[in-house]
Amino acid sequence: MSQTVDPGVLAQRLRDARKQAGFTQEAVADELGIPRTSVVAMERNDRRVQPAELVRLAELYGRQLHELVRPSMGVQDFSAQFRVALQRAPDSEALDRVVRELQELTEDYLALERVSGSVLPRHYPSPYPIDTSRPEQSAEDIATRERGRLGLGDGPLLQLREVLESDVGLRTFSMKMPSSAAALFAYSDDAGGCLAFNSEQPFERQRMSIAHEYAHFLTRRHRPEITVLPTYRRVPAEERAANAFAASFLMPASGLVRRFNDLSAARGGLPTPSDVLRLANLYQVSFQAVMVRLEDLKLLPSGKWDQLEVSGFRVQEAKDLIGLPHVPSDNDLFPVRYRYLAVEAFEKGSITEGQLSRYLRVDRLTARSLAGQAISEWAGAVAVDRPR
Repeated sequence: MSQTVDPGVLAQRLRDARKQAGFTQEAVADELGIPRTSVVAMERNDRRVQPAELVRLAELYGRQLHELVRPSMGVQDFSAQFRVALQRAPDSEALDRVVRELQELTEDYLALERVSGSVLPRHYPSPYPIDTSRPEQSAEDIATRERGRLGLGDGPLLQLREVLESDVGLRTFSMKMPSSAAALFAYSDDAGGCLAFNSEQPFERQRMSIAHEYAHFLTRRHRPEITVLPTYRRVPAEERAANAFAASFLMPASGLVRRFNDLSAARGGLPTPSDVLRLANLYQVSFQAVMVRLEDLKLLPSGKWDQLEVSGFRVQEAKDLIGLPHVPSDNDLFPVRYRYLAVEAFEKGSITEGQLSRYLRVDRLTARSLAGQAISEWAGAVAVDRPR
């Protein structure tokens, strides 16, 4: 064990695994037949864990032994980075577990890259400065420049997670969080930018949260960030900039203005709420978000969204009435590339079925089924692409 994992890292993994399995230190002590103080000492790295104890703990917590003793990937401790932010956030204990899980997912991602020999390319720009005297305008400029840098044009950006991973090099995870949290962002020199968003939020809100955290990455990537709901009463300039960036990045002014004007010309006046609902569906944002964006661009009178709210306008009923599809929340924990690397490593024999199961956070039967399905799909794709 001493050659595999740092004792301090092992102590932390044992502590996290116990909490995630729902055991108290007293219950673990009873299972091992040792005093509770010994369990406390093991989790503080004040006492060496005996091999037999480690095997029993892995069984008790439902973990693979190698999961506890795997070499550290050298990722900077996210919990230490978030210590101050967690103290200020509601549901800090639950969020601390999210931070620790994000650390584990990031380390697993790096381990898969090492096994496959495939490193996620980073296309990071130099940090953009924010003019705190006019944060919204700064954010608009940054969004325009960033879209230009990535060659996105001014149309809707539909595959947001995939673009940020493949074209920028950001790792994104959809994770269960307290309802008070929207997303969080961390940065490590080893892993780069790592972003997690709340899997329980509506899809449109998730996209805004991802873009919000992307703004923090672009402007202050070495400072971890937790975005909670509701936001501050007096919103700081950096948060105002991140909100403005998200709206501008997902709904670039030039494209939105052009489409709005086309609708106005077709109507011979202001577009109807149904027209705006279709715009929101096109850009994959909420009706409120596109209404506020149109107001900010002076395309709609200020306060139009508030008027609709007061009048009792029901967004979901209106969407159902005109037949707009419901888009479910993105609750896929892993990015597509992560799953691909895991299945590829298993297919090549670089990892075992048990390891594949752990990497994908499913049981072995499900892991085997997912791998078989993916391999069949890849084989079919190769057959289609093969010249005849």
